[in-house]
Amino acid sequence: MKIAVSSQNFRTVTNHAGRARRFLVYTVGDDLLPVETDRIDLPKEMAMHEVGDSGIAHPLDAVDVILSASFGAGFARRMHARGLIASITEKSDPLEAVKEFMMNGQNLPQLCDCNHDHGDHHH
Repeated sequence: MKIAVSSQNFRTVTNHAGRARRFLVYTVGDDLLPVETDRIDLPKEMAMHEVGDSGIAHPLDAVDVILSASFGAGFARRMHARGLIASITEKSDPLEAVKEFMMNGQNLPQLCDCNHDHGDHHH
């Protein structure tokens, strides 16, 4: 499983996943131990807010989960349409955020399969 964490400074989990251009990518193998395997540094025009629902291929399509400190309902719907899980974390350390998701992923705020606006996330 591959998990991308929004991190504008490549050190902490940051807000606004739709506008984020930098992500740390962790790979979690059968041993359930996350290992940082990539860093995504997108040009401004490739931020999800800019790409929107264009349907073009995107580097984040290579991950299974996106973790962020915040995102809007539109971002969550777009990720769901791309087959990705978008989840909110309160952790500031990216590695700890990934570990928390692996332990409690089903209990963290995520997108529902509905088509109406719920603000930033579900519980």
